[in-house]
Amino acid sequence: MDYKETLSLPSTNFAMRGNLPNLEPKRYAEWKSKDVYQQMLKNRQASQKSFFIHDGPPYANGHLHIGHALNKILKDIITKYHYFKGEKIYYTPGWDCHGLPIEQQVEKNLGREKKSKLSVVEIRKLCREHAQKFVDIQSKEFQQLGIIGDFENPYKTMDFKFEGDIYKTLCQVVKNGLLAERNKPIYWSWACQTALADAEVEYQDKQSDSIFVAFKLADTALQKLQIDNASLVIWTTTPWTLPANVAIALNPNAIYVLTQNGFIVAKELHQKLLDANIVDASIVKEIKAKELENLDAINPLNSRNSRIILGDHVSLDDGTGAVHTAPGHGEEDYYVSLKYNLEILMPVDDRGCYDEQIIHKNLLPREFLGQHIFKAQKEILSLLGDALLKHTIITHSYPHCWRSHEPVIYRATTQWFILMDKPFKNNKTLRQLALEAIDSTTFYPQIGRNRLASMIENRPDWCISRQRDWGVPIAFFKDKKTGENIFDENVLDFLQKRFEKEGCDIWWSDSIEDLLPQEWKAKAKDLEKGMHILDVWFESGSTWQAVLQNPLNNPKYNAGSYPADMYLEGSDQHRGWFQSSLLLSCAINGYAPFKSVLTHGFTVDEKGEKMSKSKGNVIAPETILKDQGSEILRLWVAMNDYHSDLRISNNIIKQVGEQYKKIRNTLRFLLANINDLKELCDFKDFNTIDLWILKTTKKVFEQVENHFNQYDFVKGMQILMHYISNELSGIYMDLCKDSLYCDKPSSKDSKASKTAMFVIAKNLSHLLAPILTYTIDEVIEFAPELFKQNINNVFDLQKIDLTQLDDFTLEIDFEDLLDLRSKFGEIIDNLKKEKVIKSSLEVVIYTQDLAFNLLDKWLIVSEILKEKPSDYLIKFNVNNKEYFLSKATKCKCPRCWRYLSQTEEALCKRCEDALKG
Repeated sequence: MDYKETLSLPSTNFAMRGNLPNLEPKRYAEWKSKDVYQQMLKNRQASQKSFFIHDGPPYANGHLHIGHALNKILKDIITKYHYFKGEKIYYTPGWDCHGLPIEQQVEKNLGREKKSKLSVVEIRKLCREHAQKFVDIQSKEFQQLGIIGDFENPYKTMDFKFEGDIYKTLCQVVKNGLLAERNKPIYWSWACQTALADAEVEYQDKQSDSIFVAFKLADTALQKLQIDNASLVIWTTTPWTLPANVAIALNPNAIYVLTQNGFIVAKELHQKLLDANIVDASIVKEIKAKELENLDAINPLNSRNSRIILGDHVSLDDGTGAVHTAPGHGEEDYYVSLKYNLEILMPVDDRGCYDEQIIHKNLLPREFLGQHIFKAQKEILSLLGDALLKHTIITHSYPHCWRSHEPVIYRATTQWFILMDKPFKNNKTLRQLALEAIDSTTFYPQIGRNRLASMIENRPDWCISRQRDWGVPIAFFKDKKTGENIFDENVLDFLQKRFEKEGCDIWWSDSIEDLLPQEWKAKAKDLEKGMHILDVWFESGSTWQAVLQNPLNNPKYNAGSYPADMYLEGSDQHRGWFQSSLLLSCAINGYAPFKSVLTHGFTVDEKGEKMSKSKGNVIAPETILKDQGSEILRLWVAMNDYHSDLRISNNIIKQVGEQYKKIRNTLRFLLANINDLKELCDFKDFNTIDLWILKTTKKVFEQVENHFNQYDFVKGMQILMHYISNELSGIYMDLCKDSLYCDKPSSKDSKASKTAMFVIAKNLSHLLAPILTYTIDEVIEFAPELFKQNINNVFDLQKIDLTQLDDFTLEIDFEDLLDLRSKFGEIIDNLKKEKVIKSSLEVVIYTQDLAFNLLDKWLIVSEILKEKPSDYLIKFNVNNKEYFLSKATKCKCPRCWRYLSQTEEALCKRCEDALKG
């Protein structure tokens, strides 16, 4: 007889292979058609607790890269984790839509000649279309990753209402007295023709000309010092700034020496300069810095006077102790020149080329007009003649534009600044309020606190103006006669309301008269428009005001209240979005827009190297989705320490795929064995092993949840995978097979095991649902009816409360039993290798301690002997207990394969009873 037909074999339609690339899109489409996000909101509308991440807007330009996937998946996992904890959640995705890259792409598509024929409004229209195209593309790509949120109503910084809210934020900064217009040197990208904030500057190595130049003292200075010939020696790595020199700064506390050959340098640096063959050895006179103050030297380039001044910024660590000072090209130069009321020369235009000022001010010969500053340096060095004492090429760290990757320059222009150190709220400065807000914020990881605080402590005033077309205008009128900016509240409110309804394009398309309220129209002829636009960091930094419910705003988004529970972005956003959001929130309300900040690292290749197309090591999300499916990408995020850089490669993704198979097959085994379960049995009917696995499961899942609560998914998943591989699959599921397959389906042991598996399957599904949402939704589809009661899909899933397990005590020490099982496994492996046995069922066991009457089930042997065998295979000790193994003497049951039958081919008693049933 073929006894296979009599066994209660596992059965499920939940496939062994997920076929994720083909099936995921269909399930995601079904979620969208059923609007599961609204289902999630409805399911938790009565909850007293809520959680929401305010989405940092990705840039609407180009397809998603793996960094986007990491960020959005992590947000989705955390949001869903709080949802499955029973909390009310909100997630409104958003996009940054303004800014230089979009404008540059539109210009590139148009070509320079065609672009020059278009108006600003026409260019802005093309930028808007380009941004919307990629909002639609990226939205679809995010949803393919299993991201759930309000994708039907995302926020976009280019929406008219949003543009109005951004301008409103600017006006509130004005009302608090923190906005100032200044002509001062700032980082300038000549390649992009715009000002840059500190956050938009990155440092790279650059080769520069390092020169030492002699500035002869003017005759009046020589007469005062009673010397015949002397030159101050300066050192600079920016020879192109020499035409704009107006002064030479000395250290006020230093002593300077005059050498025999007429060179003046700091005494402390004389030996170093002598060793470099720049000055001679013989010192003829010592001079205090104060004696040189307000004397004049002569610029060897153009014979203009260069005032000798004193400045605390002058270092005696390197150089000469005399600093070439061009206040139009350096921040320290600028501030020290203000004290001496010196002229600020700026002979460089937006493109980084010398302009007409070099002729009007007699700074350089006419042939330099229109030359790029970096290309002109060779000729400038030539013009210096004998004044050039030494010239070398050095490689040093130099600021570069993060967009164009070209070197930036310092350039004095009129720009708008948010003031960091002006007292305003409770007589505190913006810097003070921001640092206090950081102290009140929770950071994951903690190091983020120090990093952000250090940046706030050391940052200068925030330059928020840019000289481009595609953005929200700094829409202030200026009185032509007085130069005064118009900050009248009625004017600002009128503009804000019009922007909100019609968008910011009207700033360029409408006349000044049309943009003024009725009582101001008569003054239109005396006013002019400011044509700067806002830094995109200001725009994204103000999104909390436009998106979150707060006392100052009632947005159209159901995205949660202000402040947000969490901001979550890459660690680079300490200098970007975290900082701009913090500063604007503190500037208006005095506190942070977030309760917590979580940061993740960057994605790198298998060797830890940065991904680039030239290296051929880029892995696009779409490739993983096509080959493996989004669940594998989501599991990769959860199983890696995202606080540091995350390595990814085809090989790594395949390894994650193997982990997924382990999880999937475990779920499949559980489903297959509970497929015929009609009702659950009470925990009091469980045997000791069933209670052990449930107690173990409860303890492990609580540990996992504790790590998940801290967003430490990698540690949580490590614990969970160990449990799945060892206690669950390696022990319990393995030892239950005999009872599940061979006992009567109605037997107490079989029902208890199936109930335990039911509980584990449900709670394991609930634990994994935030990460493997698709897979758990599929589990529910193929689960038995008992499992699916009151559940339409994964978003209705709730875990089973296991607190009643605390009422049950395990009278057996399972730590000892685990040690025994481990030792027993080694012995069985050796017996198999020696070909003594083929299966552990060929073995019976004896021990004097019979407190545990399920030892045969625990070790998967045929039976426990009541008396010590005289002939045994092996004797061994575990934790001071003695065990004897011997070969079974009974016959193999043809149905269960245990050696319990009295004769060959006869059934054992248990199997006989099962067949009768």
